[in-house]
Amino acid sequence: MGISKIIEVPLALELPVGPQHPALHEPVLLKAYADGEEIVKVEINTGYNHRGIEKLCEKNSFYRDIFIVARVCGICNLVHADCYVRAVENILGMEISNRAKYLRVLAMELERLHSHMLINAVMAENIGFENLFMNIMLDREKIMKAKEILTGNRVLSDYVMVGGVRRDIDDVKKEKIKDIVLKTEERIKYYKNVFEEDTTILKRLVDVGKVSASDVVKHSLVGPVARASGVKIDSRSSDKYDAYGEIPFNVITRSEGDSWARMMVRWDEASESIKIALHILDHLPSDANPVPDEKKLPRKIPAGEAYTRVEAQRGELTYYVMSDGKLPNPYRVKIRTPSFNNIISSGFMYVGYTIADLPVILTSLDPCISCMERVTIVDIDKNVSYRLPFKELAKGV
Repeated sequence: MGISKIIEVPLALELPVGPQHPALHEPVLLKAYADGEEIVKVEINTGYNHRGIEKLCEKNSFYRDIFIVARVCGICNLVHADCYVRAVENILGMEISNRAKYLRVLAMELERLHSHMLINAVMAENIGFENLFMNIMLDREKIMKAKEILTGNRVLSDYVMVGGVRRDIDDVKKEKIKDIVLKTEERIKYYKNVFEEDTTILKRLVDVGKVSASDVVKHSLVGPVARASGVKIDSRSSDKYDAYGEIPFNVITRSEGDSWARMMVRWDEASESIKIALHILDHLPSDANPVPDEKKLPRKIPAGEAYTRVEAQRGELTYYVMSDGKLPNPYRVKIRTPSFNNIISSGFMYVGYTIADLPVILTSLDPCISCMERVTIVDIDKNVSYRLPFKELAKGV
């Protein structure tokens, strides 16, 4: 008799989703392992889009960095600029006018509104609802126009500056923005109703990717992902930065914790953004010119450090900025984005669901890959990965 050879057949099939994939709009690799149709494990691999933003900030002046941090993410460029600029203002001990604070909030809420509309449109596209995708994007364009009227640009606005904002608005622009926002308010109600009643959406999203409140806390999830599981965290409410302490709004939460709840939180937050925008347009202070004279801004930043937070569209965004008082550029800029928390820590969310559910769960997290990229060193010979200390990375070791 011949000797029979025992071959170990793996129970799970490795299924790479990405880094280039129709369901992904940015490069990330979700290495899924499936037993039949059921996902049993997901490994998340990033690093395909690292641009060295933090190092660029440390090589450029404090004022040039305003434009650099705004390029961390195209969708949430205003909140990045606001968070960084407030850190610089804290180091300078600078207080800005109330009008400037209100205008900053108006710009950020218009940005939140179009961002939430975008990811809901992408969700519709990923489940095959092309008509809904195109209609939401069509209405989103109107908000982009409102943002252009306010800031001068529809995407990368470069609106926030140290000491205030770069443009003021008059009564004509206020009425134009108000008209757009009021028309969009009715469309948001319609789309929310579609997500509540459409059979296809409910079958694909309800009870998919459920996350408990305890898992949210355990994995440090933030933003709509956390609030959809009943965890009431929102930097706008807790920090009351800019004019949020004077503007009434509700922190939206739900208890279901699934993919559908995460999208519904965003629709409700879009309605809150509209209410905030209308309140600002009706109660815009006239205490001082919100546009500072750039020639009078201090050229030397004193020694100091600041840590600031902002509630970006995807959750809590933080900036740490340090000045040594000698260099014209920051000694250190450290950015922690909400996607860095939500995507890196999301592997457990896919387990137990089907392969078809994977893009739905990922989309419900509203991933922003360029926001979250960090450096990981891989030693191919030893088959190990590790992180390099900052000093060694700076030396090019």
